[in-house]
Amino acid sequence: MAPEIRTEGFSWPTRVYWEDTDAGGVVYHAQYLAFLERARTEWLRAHGYGQELLRIEHDLVFAVRAMTLDFRLPARLDDALQVGVVLRECRRASLVIAQTIERDGVRLLDAEVRVAALAAGDFKPKAIPPTLYPMLKQLQSTPAERRHDESNVE
Repeated sequence: MAPEIRTEGFSWPTRVYWEDTDAGGVVYHAQYLAFLERARTEWLRAHGYGQELLRIEHDLVFAVRAMTLDFRLPARLDDALQVGVVLRECRRASLVIAQTIERDGVRLLDAEVRVAALAAGDFKPKAIPPTLYPMLKQLQSTPAERRHDESNVE
């Protein structure tokens, strides 16, 4: 599936498969983390920075440091989902990313993900490389965009 790139963020399509669900056909809560991770990975890749490239050429990995999830409605077997990614804040060695999961325009989940930039060799904090940092700063949402996003939260 091809990503949908929008000016206000990035959206990655995914579908709910049998292995994503519990016995009742509802997405198991931990599986949402995998959906969010894949969308963040594809967001980076869409901007020219695949995870392997970052690791090999820049000795950089991003690791989740903290995450807040708000489960609104369940996703179910065979649902077509859109997983959104918006960079809220870019610091020298960390990012704050807002993510959503929607089905047919209905919000199922909100997430705030804090990731740390680490050296791939020793997993110690590391500054985001100068080749990547300016691009990320450009992608950072503006305060007006954040207010708009927050006003759309029910």
